[in-house]
Amino acid sequence: MAKSRVFLFLLVLILMGSDPRNSAALWAQMKGVADGKAKAATPVIQNGIPAHPKDLAYAPLHFVPPKREIYRHVLSNGVVAYLVEDHDLPLVNLSLIVRAGRYLAPVGKEGLAALTGSQIRAGGTATKTAEVFDEAADFLAAQISASVGDTQGGAALNCLSKDIDEGLKLFFDMLKNPGFQADRLALAKSQILQEMERRNDETPGIESREWNRLMQGEQHFSTKPSTKASIDSITRADLQAFHKAYFHPGNFIFAVSGDFKTTEMKRKLETFLQGWEIGKTPVPEIPKPTATPVPGVYAVHKVDVNQGRVTLGHIGSMRDNPDAYALTMMNDILGGGGFTSRITSRVRSDEGLAYDAGSAFGLGVYYPGVFRASFQSKSPTCAQAIDIVLQEINRIRTEKVSPAELETAINNAIEIFPRYFSSAAKIAGTFAADEFTARPAGYWDTYRDKIKAVTAEEVLRVAQKYLQPDKLAILIVGHLDDIMKGNPDKPQHAIARLSKDGRIQRIPLPDPLTMVYPKAP
Repeated sequence: MAKSRVFLFLLVLILMGSDPRNSAALWAQMKGVADGKAKAATPVIQNGIPAHPKDLAYAPLHFVPPKREIYRHVLSNGVVAYLVEDHDLPLVNLSLIVRAGRYLAPVGKEGLAALTGSQIRAGGTATKTAEVFDEAADFLAAQISASVGDTQGGAALNCLSKDIDEGLKLFFDMLKNPGFQADRLALAKSQILQEMERRNDETPGIESREWNRLMQGEQHFSTKPSTKASIDSITRADLQAFHKAYFHPGNFIFAVSGDFKTTEMKRKLETFLQGWEIGKTPVPEIPKPTATPVPGVYAVHKVDVNQGRVTLGHIGSMRDNPDAYALTMMNDILGGGGFTSRITSRVRSDEGLAYDAGSAFGLGVYYPGVFRASFQSKSPTCAQAIDIVLQEINRIRTEKVSPAELETAINNAIEIFPRYFSSAAKIAGTFAADEFTARPAGYWDTYRDKIKAVTAEEVLRVAQKYLQPDKLAILIVGHLDDIMKGNPDKPQHAIARLSKDGRIQRIPLPDPLTMVYPKAP
């Protein structure tokens, strides 16, 4: 066996153009392996190539994050723009963050925000039909988009730097004077209704919807779905009113990167924003959930699947919590660190129960995030996988993490840190997002030091404080009959044992168009 390993090693070296006989030390070491006499040796380097990957060495990573104030510019009307030059490619990327969101749609008009966002781009402008606008963008090979999400809106332009003037004309015409063309609006509404009919088809969508309802309650804007009635009620006038109320310079933050001169780009933005009136009404604050999640085991019966999707968790914390750094490291070790994390290692690597398993500890900006661990497993093994996740939650709460685990988590956070600023677009986008969410200006300057300062004692402390097994909600989506049977070879794992009273609360599938839930069976 040892000789076969030597042969393979020799073959690799030869294919790489190395002659192992050029190194007497290396040859002696390999001969020793073949004879069964090998002992621990110092790393051998041949032609600059280490003998083993473990012998690779790297220089310390030194990276100083850019300063926000270098790229921050305030235009004459008060609009903030982050401008980052990058002349490597003849391209310009412009992104716009807009203070708008799904939460601003009136009751009974659910779906209005997203529809407005899509139709700002798809519906033409006051001077160009949708078809003419599309053709003009295609002629420039420009990518132009607009959207509105839960808590912010946005728009973007990507084009060649030589075409930036024409690209900006199209972009600002779309942004300022959307046409909301009637046939495009009718088509969009029809497509939304078709998508609604498939709401109960796929388990990932069901799981996401019902988990959000469990965590935020049924009355929070984030869980109130659009319906056929709400979409049918939306008119072109509704889109115009929403656009007028929120799409104006007072709600804009620009992030521009690429092949331009900063002074010239400032002048261009000033020109296109000139005369555009800023709205007088402040944007309402994003509402917080008022419901309190109820612990328990919840289940959605889906007869046409052979795997169960499981999510378990409870309310998390806020981004500005001083414990955020320790919580991030704790979660990385528990389930957020991929293959090095405990949940992934045990559920996937050790037991082979799931392709993907892990956790996330949400740190919310406007209201507390959510802690959740999740996986997908074959129906008979769901109970076993849940037990493993619960064991790992308990373990990280009762014993200190190892020095190696903590070192891996800290090193990972520090070494991926430059990704936030890996390109001009990333720099502009990161700082624009920070401006939008009012993140402190010096956050990135101290981030790595605060991560490095996290100790095993702190990880244990925050795990005990913020992971609360008695408050866990467990959601199961799948063929419940098969899931409840469990694995006959491992009867010690059973779904019925997960609930204090042995009760599983069934969540029926709602009517996809009305979102009315029948009474649970």
